[in-house]
Amino acid sequence: MRERLFVAAERVVARDGAAALTSRAVTAEAECAKGVLHTHFAGLDEFVAELVLDRFARSARQAEALQARVGRSTVAENLQEVVLALLDSLPPAVVGLAMTRPAAASHTREGFRSGAPAFDAIQHAVTAYLQAEQHAGRIPAGSDTAAIALALVGTTHHLLMTRSPGQTADTGATTQRLLAVLLGC
Repeated sequence: MRERLFVAAERVVARDGAAALTSRAVTAEAECAKGVLHTHFAGLDEFVAELVLDRFARSARQAEALQARVGRSTVAENLQEVVLALLDSLPPAVVGLAMTRPAAASHTREGFRSGAPAFDAIQHAVTAYLQAEQHAGRIPAGSDTAAIALALVGTTHHLLMTRSPGQTADTGATTQRLLAVLLGC
């Protein structure tokens, strides 16, 4: 039910904007009883925070899955897939809600302090992947894999937090240019 509500919220925000996100709009979109959201969450702020935490956890799992891709495709293609998945994990309007609603922001920060995966988990997974690719000879031995991961994840964080709803910037092209600089290819 949580995922059903989360997906419904993403559709509401994508279609009608962040201001339209209400408990009633989410449950109507999810085609469930009006009180269901409050059965699973203390209120809309907790719901928004949990949505953000859930999507970051999913992105962290995708980054951890990079280990299975060592030696496959190109390093840049593998990393771009993770970056684009992270950027697609949350609509900008939901990120905005999580940052601008004080109770949602507080709940999100508390989730991160309690160990919910965040950008640091993604950075660690990317560093481990890059080290494995370095060991496999696909990244030069002298490359600073931790710095590459920090730059990539930090830039991704910046793109995620600063893009506007409906922004037409080509994140794929931006990511390709960034990876070319970071990986020296």
